[in-house]
Amino acid sequence: MTAPDRGSEIFVGRGERDEFLSLGFANRHGLVTGATGTGKTVTLQVLAEGLSRAGVAVFAADIKGDLSGIAARGAAKPEFVKRASDLGFAYAPDQYPVVFWDLFGEKGHPIRATVFEMGPLLVSRMLNLNDVQEGVVNIAFRYADDDPELRAAGGSGLIDLKDLRELLSYLAKNSREISARYGNVAVNAVGAVQRQLLVLENQGGTKFFGAPQLDIDDLIRTDAGSGRGMINVLAADKLMASPRLYATFLLWLLSELFEKLPEVGDPPKPKLVFFFDEAHLLFNEAPKELLEKVEQVVRLIRSKGVGVYFVTQNPADVPNSVLAQLGNRVQHALRAFTPADQKAVKAAADTFRPNPKLNTAQVITQLAKGEALVSFLEGSGTPSMVDRTMIRPPSARIGPVTDDERKAVIDKSPFKGKYDTAVDPNSAFEILRKRLAEGGSLPAPADGTPGASGDGGAAPAQAPAHIGFFHRVGQWFKGLFGIGRPRGQTLTTSQQIARNVARAVVAGVATQVASEFSKSAGSRTAGNIGKAVVRGALGGVLRR
Repeated sequence: MTAPDRGSEIFVGRGERDEFLSLGFANRHGLVTGATGTGKTVTLQVLAEGLSRAGVAVFAADIKGDLSGIAARGAAKPEFVKRASDLGFAYAPDQYPVVFWDLFGEKGHPIRATVFEMGPLLVSRMLNLNDVQEGVVNIAFRYADDDPELRAAGGSGLIDLKDLRELLSYLAKNSREISARYGNVAVNAVGAVQRQLLVLENQGGTKFFGAPQLDIDDLIRTDAGSGRGMINVLAADKLMASPRLYATFLLWLLSELFEKLPEVGDPPKPKLVFFFDEAHLLFNEAPKELLEKVEQVVRLIRSKGVGVYFVTQNPADVPNSVLAQLGNRVQHALRAFTPADQKAVKAAADTFRPNPKLNTAQVITQLAKGEALVSFLEGSGTPSMVDRTMIRPPSARIGPVTDDERKAVIDKSPFKGKYDTAVDPNSAFEILRKRLAEGGSLPAPADGTPGASGDGGAAPAQAPAHIGFFHRVGQWFKGLFGIGRPRGQTLTTSQQIARNVARAVVAGVATQVASEFSKSAGSRTAGNIGKAVVRGALGGVLRR
């Protein structure tokens, strides 16, 4: 036998007692932590193998390429045979059903998502936008959803990045009408978003956004021959050069699972276990809205039969609101060379249920490679006392597969040909280009709000009365002070007289305001401040 699993439990290792991960609690999420080189990836592989044997599908990111070896049969190396013997079972090499995926389509089947399915919040996160720029993206998505022609194209016409770029350009060209309907569309903010789109395209984002989109059900499959759960391995070595794309993609995948899977309550075993390696990338500089979304998904997705396991160097990498929901813990060694390191070790130790036989904080710094502190949920769902545990050796290969071995696995994949060729349907790019070529009219949205026409064929959209009033006042002041007047254009004598009179009136009012401010404040200092404000605001104009 490859491991002494028992019934509905997966054997993980042995310390003072055998450590088993209960399948009934595997969807209660977990955390695997430890410094670089302490054995986190091997522990991830051990968990993935055990879940696959139990018929549970797995999705895991392969950051360094090492996890790909799970697709190849292991070797009975002396150290593996000895460790298995020490743990009470006979080591036997094995291999598991694997599907390779790659956002760039180089080391596995391509994974794609449409821009519309990604949504404005995640797109803004991926592009690292500020609040104003995010507002522009929200308006773009809302406009695409309201436009009948775009909506009829499917996905509101937003399939790939060129669709979003064309839509932003269209909004900028019709900014006045769009602003009256949805709120201010600042042309400079549109330009900033387009520049960030260019950065994303340079990082390979054009290969991720598009069609056909990944069908979530394809991640939740069992092997027809063996009944084992499919292990979906995402090639992430190149993807890690774009950490924001990596983190946003995995969050989108979680969101899709949450939204599309039915409620199943507490099943006897999960449908899918999701391993999020380098988890700190998800939470670094994440806005409050995004953190709230992560917390919500993690809290509720277990009722969909999905377990989420974060893999990172330190528990402090995960916010407390999320950390509190991770019941199954594996802690590899941490080093304490600085006061900050010592504080991190103590914080990690405090997350475990204490064991009176262990000084947890001290043991964390003494663990050897392949050892870990383990605490899994047991009984009625309470964490077991932490125990020092020797992790069992994986039965598949430790280390990467060769290019030929990877190609052989891809060629035998059940999804061969389904996702390999991109499709470019009629979408926002083609629709808006055609609309501009035919006159650029702004159609009425689905809610019946009157639209605007760029060719005089329909009545222009009327801005609200208060907007029209302030616009007229603004235009009067611009004309008064010569703001926006074409270079070289001169005023008539009557216009100059009117301008000078008005400037004198404005200056008099401003001086009076300063004087009143001085009297009300009761101090010469306040008066000087008021006058300084007047001089700074109007001095240059009045001197002319």
